Amino acid sequence: MTKVALYKQDGTQAGEVELADSIFAIEPNEAVVTDAVLMQSASLRQGTHSVKNRSTVSGGGRKPWRQKGTGNARQGSIRAPQWRGGAISMGPIPRPYAYKINRKAYRLALKSVLSDKVSAKNFVIIDELNFEKPSTKAIADSLNKLEATKKTLLVVDDANENAKLSARNLPNVQVTTASGVNVYDLVKAQKVVIVQSAVKQVEEVLG
Repeated sequence: MTKVALYKQDGTQAGEVELADSIFAIEPNEAVVTDAVLMQSASLRQGTHSVKNRSTVSGGGRKPWRQKGTGNARQGSIRAPQWRGGAISMGPIPRPYAYKINRKAYRLALKSVLSDKVSAKNFVIIDELNFEKPSTKAIADSLNKLEATKKTLLVVDDANENAKLSARNLPNVQVTTASGVNVYDLVKAQKVVIVQSAVKQVEEVLG
């Protein structure tokens, strides 16, 4: 079993936590991690790009000049693609970019990124985050004591609303729940700070 230090909310160490080797100590598979990141990046694209083609552009109902005898090239409409203000040929149309990869491959990608964070000592477990009311200053102080000041992913349990509200205004912190942990957010984060109860939820899902 892999052991990781357990910290309190005030930054002091409170012991160690044993993590499942099958989730937090595997050999990272870079190929499936790349596939998972590309999939999530594609899903974030809106795909609302659009151009007007010959059927949607307005005007051009009349032939600009007769077919023969003018010395000009023959034209059927002033809204053809070669005219300024005309239609766009073969331009982009609205479409979704989202696609899915195999569930087993995505779970392997999650385990790979988690294992990499643990081996690089960028995985911090905190026993709990308790706040009587939402307080950005209080959670910022806790993260500073844990040396999590740059690009931090904070993972809390689903019921901890005060922690979510406290951290949402910190520009360098992204908050998610144990059920919302994903490869894209893990890869972006320099350090992962996770509540102990959320670790158990992650192990239940990926175990």
